[in-house]
Amino acid sequence: MQLLKEKRRKIPSVIVRVLAVMYCLAVMVVGVAEYTVPDSVTVTKEEIGTVSANASGVNTKLSVEAKLFGVVPIKNIDVSVIPDTKLVPCGNVFGVKFFTKGVMVVRLTEIETKNGFVSPAGEAGICEGDIIRSVNGMSVNTVEEMANAVESSKGGEIAVTYIRNNEEKSCIMKPHLSLSDKKYKTGIWVRDSTAGIGTMTYYNPRTKSFAGLGHGICDVDTGLLMPLLTGSVVDVEITDIIKGRRGSPGELKGSFDTVKLGEVVNNTSHGVYGVMDKEPYDVAGNAIEIGFRDEVKVGKASILCELDESGINEYEIEITKIKNADEDGKNMLITVTDERLLEKTGGIVQGMSGSPIIQNGKIIGAVTHVLVSDSKKGYGIFIENMLSNENGAD
Repeated sequence: MQLLKEKRRKIPSVIVRVLAVMYCLAVMVVGVAEYTVPDSVTVTKEEIGTVSANASGVNTKLSVEAKLFGVVPIKNIDVSVIPDTKLVPCGNVFGVKFFTKGVMVVRLTEIETKNGFVSPAGEAGICEGDIIRSVNGMSVNTVEEMANAVESSKGGEIAVTYIRNNEEKSCIMKPHLSLSDKKYKTGIWVRDSTAGIGTMTYYNPRTKSFAGLGHGICDVDTGLLMPLLTGSVVDVEITDIIKGRRGSPGELKGSFDTVKLGEVVNNTSHGVYGVMDKEPYDVAGNAIEIGFRDEVKVGKASILCELDESGINEYEIEITKIKNADEDGKNMLITVTDERLLEKTGGIVQGMSGSPIIQNGKIIGAVTHVLVSDSKKGYGIFIENMLSNENGAD
């Protein structure tokens, strides 16, 4: 009888321990699920069901709650709905003429005045990388407009509105008269435009839209993404190839045509996007399916790029590693294995950014960066990441 009573007293503690273990296991399962479930996914209109992207080809953004066993909430997932699952892979080199919205501060300096050296912009809190949008309520989008606004102050205070880290700020600045040229200055160097060569990744014949580079157009001094006011696309004739080597990335050099072929409408960390006035030359091939990130495998693949008068050619590469799906422009590590390409360029060179990556008959991404330490190697971005930013969201 005493033994039976002792067993009865032990039963509640056993149940408590079992429940505790079950709770810990549940927490572990939810934790593992939260870790393994991605923060964002890209799907097609057909896969999402009743929700679809609009007819213009711009993506729809959704937020969906992921649940374990359909019951236990895990996390919210950002879902991008892609309207098109087939695109024409390009590989042609194109030129971009880019004009900024506002002027970018690329350097601060001091002005020599009759009272010594001063830095009006620095004293007002302006930093390199700031985008000045207006002076005394008037928009400034060019170097000339900024200089005229400062000169017209005649040394009086000016109200400056600028953007820093996507946040609008303002300050009061007092220009000073420079002894060297007798002009009023604030002690800043600004930039309002740039131009460069890149490679077109894909073209959508239905919408006449395109994407290229796989990364944004950034300022050469600050490394920051340049805000787009207007931009045009032109043809480029390649005039020289500087081969890449260890410690020194190569470069495609070319001359810009004067005829405008299209317009740049978005500049994001995932690529440059625009609309063509007509179909790009030499890319009149058939549209192929896109390959989502879960279809990308370590192994053989190829890239399309244009290096000379022979036009667009296909070259073999090896995908050696699949990296962070959300890291800008560095979703996969690639190595050039094609001897023809190595002979011509030494590997990946500047100007090849945007070259479409093909694997198993699908367009899966684009070349974005070269490793300075080894020009044979570089990075690529998933095609779905480029597609998910067509609307300019970053």
